[in-house]
Order: sequence, then C-alpha cells, then structure tokens
Amino acid sequence: MRMRPTLSWTPEEDLPPGSTDLEPVADALGAGGVVVLSGAGLSTESGIPDYRGEGGSLSRHTPMTYQDFTGSEQARRRYWARSHLGWRTFRRALPNAGHRAVAAFGRHGLLSGVITQNVDGLHQAAGSEGVVELHGGLDRIVCLSCGDVSRRRELARRLEEANAGFAPVAAGINPDGDADLTDEQVGDFRVVPCAVCGGVLKPDVVFFGENVPPRRVEHCRALVREATSLLVLGSSLTVMSGLRFVRQAARAGTPVLIVNRDPTRGDRHAVTRVALPLGTALTTVADRLGVPVDGRTAA
Repeated sequence: MRMRPTLSWTPEEDLPPGSTDLEPVADALGAGGVVVLSGAGLSTESGIPDYRGEGGSLSRHTPMTYQDFTGSEQARRRYWARSHLGWRTFRRALPNAGHRAVAAFGRHGLLSGVITQNVDGLHQAAGSEGVVELHGGLDRIVCLSCGDVSRRRELARRLEEANAGFAPVAAGINPDGDADLTDEQVGDFRVVPCAVCGGVLKPDVVFFGENVPPRRVEHCRALVREATSLLVLGSSLTVMSGLRFVRQAARAGTPVLIVNRDPTRGDRHAVTRVALPLGTALTTVADRLGVPVDGRTAA
C-alpha cells in the first residue's frame, strides 16, 4: 500500500470533544493485551517537535518525499546537509515520562505490542522491547543500490570528514531529524556514497510518498487483530499509515482510546480522546495501576 503524502487534515465540526477523564485508559491497560500506536506527539517532551500540533514543524517545513530524494541529486544534497546537522541534536534526545511509562506498562505485562510512527528510537531507549518501527529508524542507513544496511554513526563520521567546519545555525529541528536550513546554508555540502558499492544512501525510514514494507504492515495488522484495545498516543492520525490500524480495530469492535491534546482523524472511531499532556497522563495512569515508572514506587 502506498503512503500518500497527506500533510494536513481539517477537523470536522461534529467530532466529540476531548476529555480529561483517564479512567477508560486505566481500565483498558489494567485489563492487559493493549497495543500502543504512538506518534510524534509522544516525543515533544523530549525536545523533538511534532508535525501538526501547536508550533508543529509543518507550519515551516515540508518533509522530503521519496520521489524528490530519488529523482534529484540537489534534493539529496539538501536533505543530507539538513539531516546531518539535525542528527547532532536528534541523537542527544532522551526518553521522557511518556516513553518511560509505556516501557513500564510493557514490563508489567499490560501490553501485547508497541507500534510507533516515530523514527527517533526513544521507545527502545526507555526500555520497551519488540517495538515495531512503522516508518523505520534514523539510526540506520540503507543503500538503494546494493541494500547494505549500516549504522548512522558511521555515516555521521564520514560526513564530518567530508564537510569539515560545516556548522550553520538551524532555525529548528523537525520530527524526521531534518534541520531547517536555507539553500545558502546548505551551500556545496558534500554527500558521500555507499562504502560498499558507491550507490546512493538513504536513511532507513519511510519518506512521504514511499511504501511501508508490506510484511511490516501485516505484522502490525496481526498485533491489532489480537489486541484487547488499541491505545493511540500523540498521533493526529492524518496519514493512512497509522489511521488504517484505528479503522481496523474499530471495524472489529476493538476499543480505540486516544491520548492527544488536539482532535485527530481517528476520533470518530474512538471510545474516548483524552486531551491531556502525554507525560502527565501516562504517569498518572501508572500511579493508579500501581505500576512503578523508572523504579519509583507508584502511589
């Protein structure tokens, strides 16, 4: 299935309002078997902005598309200059209370899976296991010619050597790890080829307009089929890659619960949308369930 580069969504007037009642979320988690679907909003408290919330990056930034990246050498130069600079900040981000709460729920056997639309690796850094990275991960690089997969740190080292002194000041960092730079700041940034075959390198992430690997999609569908409920955390569900799992759950009669401060494209399929900050909401739920987060004893 091809992801269409849907960048915006206008909420419908008759969507149900957000709630501040966390009891349905606590009840669902307490019953176990929950699949979490997380989006960029879960990482904002780690200093990584989301796409569409207040101050979201789409107000100033259009993400790279697969077609532009593969079709233009200049587009690749611009992408890698911005991504190389952004990676310096991105790799220092730490899991926040929301990530740590999700990991704690997993350790206590309340989750049957975690699917994330994020490419930042913060779920894993917080201790979650078996995370399905729907859109891949920025810490890996793939060659479009030979398929070699390598670690981002090695590419970062090579780019540093090829672009000594490259240190422009970015206007901001985006959820995809891209820094906001002007064409003048990009300048004649040098892109390095695959060390194995000399081919074109791409981050191992799904760009807008690119296919999510079918086997990955089916794995997620299987998790949702077996779930007792689907808990969406910090996603506007604007793109079909995440919304399809909400629709799947709703069709099967599996309860969908959403924690997101703003309305989402999946609200009409949900039994509730809690409009609270994620870190606070999830640690409050952990306390109610007696689940310690980061080793602290829950009240």
